[in-house]
Amino acid sequence: MPLALLALAVAAFGIGTTEFVMMGLLPNVADDLGTSVPTAGYLVSGYAVGVVVGAPLLTALGSRVPRKTMLIWLMALFTVGNLASAVAPNFGLLLAGRVLAGLPHGAFFGVGSVVAARLVAEGRQARAVATMFLGLTVANIVGVPFGTLLGQQLGWRATFLVVTAIGVLAMAALAALVPHMEPDAQAGLGRELRALGDRQVLLGLLTAVFGFAGVFAVYSYLASMMTEVTGFAESSVTVVLALFGIGMTLGALVAGPLTDRALRPTLYGSLTALAVVLVAFHFTVQVKWAAMATVVVLGAVGFMTTTPLQMLVMNKARHAPTLAAASNHSAFNLANAGGAWLGGVAIAAGWGWTSPTLVGAALALTGLAIAVTAGLLDRGAPGDGSRVVAVGQGVDHASDAGAGHGAVAAGASTARAGADGSR
Repeated sequence: MPLALLALAVAAFGIGTTEFVMMGLLPNVADDLGTSVPTAGYLVSGYAVGVVVGAPLLTALGSRVPRKTMLIWLMALFTVGNLASAVAPNFGLLLAGRVLAGLPHGAFFGVGSVVAARLVAEGRQARAVATMFLGLTVANIVGVPFGTLLGQQLGWRATFLVVTAIGVLAMAALAALVPHMEPDAQAGLGRELRALGDRQVLLGLLTAVFGFAGVFAVYSYLASMMTEVTGFAESSVTVVLALFGIGMTLGALVAGPLTDRALRPTLYGSLTALAVVLVAFHFTVQVKWAAMATVVVLGAVGFMTTTPLQMLVMNKARHAPTLAAASNHSAFNLANAGGAWLGGVAIAAGWGWTSPTLVGAALALTGLAIAVTAGLLDRGAPGDGSRVVAVGQGVDHASDAGAGHGAVAAGASTARAGADGSR
């Protein structure tokens, strides 16, 4: 594994920690700043707004910037946002800091996915992208529980100071380990926008919005389900959330190799499994051991959807994949907001604490229907997305029948050789 992937994973760990840790710190923040917990909840939404806005905007602005330089500048913006959050004297400035920290999120993963795919041999691109995403999943096992505990013991500002330090460490790792990569000589905002407008890219983004919303329809209310229905004490919720993070990590480890072998079947299978597990959770949530086991499986099948979706939009965006890859994270955050909202609507309607599981299953099936429709429309097209191909400068896409396979391998080798030579 190239060490540059480790640098990307460290950065992803910091991003994942700051994204999710606020959920556990809302009561502390509300007490310290003299506001209510529901009002403090805007700090979660503010970060998501930053991601949705920043992903396409910053990616477009940096379309001609060398990839390594772009990654470092994005991580610098993330670090400044977290430092601003740590020292914010009032709620308004804390909200601004959260939005600022969220701005580089999608752009970082978009650029990082392209860089990760260029670092490895053909046929291993999805595994490389999944390795970067491991930092995001490990954050849910280690970073979020530790950050929550630290915030409860030393104050929520201490948590964001630690994340700031992780940001500085990630910048140093990126500077030391990521090779210099120039953007495509023909890259530019117009080309990126044309690639983003491809029908298959748009259908991939729509699949992410609906399919992944199924995960967040439940995850957003997981703590309440565990205490109100399963009967866990509030002190045990952190363990349950860590189990979800373990499942996410397992899903990321499995998704990489499977996506490299068969992209669309992996996507179809993960969305189908997600719908089935969500329906099962409606019943297993009543029993403690069964609920804990299902939480792990839910994290695994939910996160298994992310790698094939990321690779699909990158493949279909062809020679300008960065904006599409970044926009995919805007789609994931729209899924976050939409899934949480629909799950809350079901609870508010009096359907019970377990109703978000069925809402989530319906959303996952909707995502599956969109994905299958996209696959049928794309059947027989060159580079139909059923297998992963090299992504990057001067690299074309091979069809399932193997057309252009040699050219893809040669282009990928040339890109890697250039990257290695510039270390």
